[in-house]
Amino acid sequence: MLRVLGKRVILFLQETGAIALLLFRAIKGFPRIFFRVDLLFEQMESVGVKSLPLVVVTSVFTGAVSSVQAAYQLKGYITLRYLGAAVGKAIFIELGPVLTALVVAGRVGASIAAELGTMRVTEQIDALESLAIDPVGYLVTPRFYSLLVMLPVLTIFSDLVAIMGGLLVASLLQGVSHYTFLEGLRGFFQLKDLSTGLLKAFVFGGIIAIIGCREGLETYGGASGVGRSTTRAVVTSAVLILFWDFFIASVVF
Repeated sequence: MLRVLGKRVILFLQETGAIALLLFRAIKGFPRIFFRVDLLFEQMESVGVKSLPLVVVTSVFTGAVSSVQAAYQLKGYITLRYLGAAVGKAIFIELGPVLTALVVAGRVGASIAAELGTMRVTEQIDALESLAIDPVGYLVTPRFYSLLVMLPVLTIFSDLVAIMGGLLVASLLQGVSHYTFLEGLRGFFQLKDLSTGLLKAFVFGGIIAIIGCREGLETYGGASGVGRSTTRAVVTSAVLILFWDFFIASVVF
């Protein structure tokens, strides 16, 4: 029992060290990203623009259900003139960044792991190394910085669409006027709420990129190995997103 536990601890430390080393190499490669701007823009389009429809759909229903649930909890205790404030706080601080990150992890994180995993098992990454091209600088760094930039941008869009969804439901189902909803939102809005959500999104973007790249680069075993790496990338990213969400909230608030 102790031997098995010891092996698991060692494997955990090895994996943590490997992820930290990959993160360090990606950060270290920042100056060289300006010589590969085309790769960066290509990844930003793939990560951001192509994820926008899914994020918008998710955000509409997130705002709608937030409005319904907040109205249910406030009714009978607090006047619904505070409905906009309750919905806004929940979306800016928690629901916007976290749900956007989970959606992007499912789409982009899986895609990164599958793409790099396929390149690994088909020896394309070995070919890059034989040509003296650093796989981390060529494959990891553009994906890492594109997610650092685009996930906060997607989160801003998500916040806006979710607020609109909550406003629509409040006016149609709860009898709260547009003015009352927006006045409550404006009256209790704090820049700290929005900045904390964007900080979370920034960290989550780095997590999705590094975990997806790490799992993809370490893929082995052919097609089944690619499937395993894709699954691990999504699951690990989701767990780390929730962990860092708790950690950042504990520190900031």
